[in-house]
Amino acid sequence: MYESREHLQTLTEIRSLMERSSKFLSLSGLSGVSAGIIALIGATVVYVRLRTDLLQALSYQRIELYNDTAHQAIREFLVTVAIVVLLTALLSGSYFTIRKARRQGLSVWNSSSQRLLWSLAVPLAAGGIFCLALLHYNMIWLAFPSTLIFYGLALLNGSKYTVRDVESLSYCEIGLGLLSLFWPGYNLLAWSVGFGVLHIVYGLAMYFKYERNTA
Repeated sequence: MYESREHLQTLTEIRSLMERSSKFLSLSGLSGVSAGIIALIGATVVYVRLRTDLLQALSYQRIELYNDTAHQAIREFLVTVAIVVLLTALLSGSYFTIRKARRQGLSVWNSSSQRLLWSLAVPLAAGGIFCLALLHYNMIWLAFPSTLIFYGLALLNGSKYTVRDVESLSYCEIGLGLLSLFWPGYNLLAWSVGFGVLHIVYGLAMYFKYERNTA
């Protein structure tokens, strides 16, 4: 009886070591929370600054090309806010992830984290270029759901290299993006839910599931 328990414990340790070598397990739930809060702040800034013009642009559903000063200003403002939100979220996420890795005695930069970053980078880069093209052609109403869809695809692609909970988040992002394609007037709200609320809920769930007892 004692020997079988000992063998079971040995197998569990071996499985844990194999999982650590093949997956990046230092993602912090607080990274998701901070990213969600930053996204909500960014969405609020966009709504307050461009309330009337943005709602009109998001309601524009015909595939036509039009160039005027007002929509050029909207595009530039949206790209600026997106860059600030992205960089701030990356910095805060990196901070919490590095902190968690140090507490676990693990290295942040290893083969598993490199595979994870590459699997995320390809869909995100493709999606970023695609969304810039949409903005270039003034299809602002399509850019918002497209960011959610490509982000969800990136998470789905990277979920095999980290905790499987990321897969659930990816399905929510993709589903919300597809749904918002048919309600363009609510795209900013959908974007806020996807990048803001879902990140906060996911981050809190991850924190209480994996980090609360080790914090």
